[in-house]
Amino acid sequence: MTLDTTAAREIPTADWVEIPALYTDPYPIYERLLARAPIHWVPALDRYLVVGHEACHTVELDQERFSADEAQSLMKRSMGHSMLRKDDPEHDAERKAYGGVLRPKAVKQQWEAVFERNYRTYAEKLRAAGPGADLVAEFAAPYAADNLRAVLGFRNAGQGDLQRWSQTLIDGTGNYADDPQVWAAAERSSREVDEAIDELLPLLRAEPDGSLLAVLAASGMPVDALRANVKMTIGGGVNEPRDALATTAWALLTHPAQRAAVLAGQRWRDAFEESLRWVAPIGMYPRQATRDTELAGLAVPRGARLGIVLGAANRDPAVFVDPAVFDIDRPRKPHLAFGGGNHFCAGAWVARASVVSVALPRLFAEFPGLRPDPARPATVGGWVFRGVLSLPVHWD
Repeated sequence: MTLDTTAAREIPTADWVEIPALYTDPYPIYERLLARAPIHWVPALDRYLVVGHEACHTVELDQERFSADEAQSLMKRSMGHSMLRKDDPEHDAERKAYGGVLRPKAVKQQWEAVFERNYRTYAEKLRAAGPGADLVAEFAAPYAADNLRAVLGFRNAGQGDLQRWSQTLIDGTGNYADDPQVWAAAERSSREVDEAIDELLPLLRAEPDGSLLAVLAASGMPVDALRANVKMTIGGGVNEPRDALATTAWALLTHPAQRAAVLAGQRWRDAFEESLRWVAPIGMYPRQATRDTELAGLAVPRGARLGIVLGAANRDPAVFVDPAVFDIDRPRKPHLAFGGGNHFCAGAWVARASVVSVALPRLFAEFPGLRPDPARPATVGGWVFRGVLSLPVHWD
């Protein structure tokens, strides 16, 4: 498809945007950008930020004009060339190699029992830590990491390893400040993951256990692609359910009326989906224009490096009324937190099952009077990846 770009307007420049301010709180910046245009050139990031909901959704569905295989990709440098940075048919072939391991049927039949067991383990650790414990460090983070460890099949690693690998690899993926210490940590984790995979593959080929690594080991996927895809899964597979769980809990703990409505109607799915819209765990991902084209009435040049800002799109006032407000009763409109099109998040069903079906209802039932620590408020940070960093809590 060829689009006439002669009538397209020039993309405005936002030279006032700075990376530290994005990390601290990107939403005032997004609000300002959205009020002016759906796309902006941001010199501090050396890329165009696509912030409008419709524009982001258009990009997600059009891999011919907007390629996932970005040149000079930070994700490629941090994790290797995974399917997340490939277009079809290469992307499709590697995604199909995941088989049914992450699909709803397998999650229900094989993994929910694991999530239940891990919930009991880390709920007890949270209780043992006592009032004032950090809900993220004591519960959400190790719970998400141990769930992923089981799904992947890393019998030769602990949940602490998964947490470290995930954080350092996604720090590399979001290292737009080009911090050398961030790259060094990502490289160490990348080597550790490679070594753990290489140790496991012969064992899993001989005795497959239904884990994702076992399925990939039998798929015929080249080892470099296998390693990159596992690292990509580690990155998103820890941070997204961890942050979705912590953010939803934080939202309910700080919005008493919303919490009462959720508890009265067991509306955990509504709370989960609204929290993903409110604070998208994966706040931005890259694309690259394959040709001179038009997007949202603006002229995008060939080779343009784009940042698809889900955190902004999910608060676009053209789609969501009072977008800064957490409201489980808002009219259900599609948020973009799990992406869309051919790159829709493969782990979405794992996140929904582990958080909605298991962790949230049990946490609020088993810790009566759960509430934030009044002396130590929650801390939140990030923009490429954003979530609750700490959430000290008390209970009765």
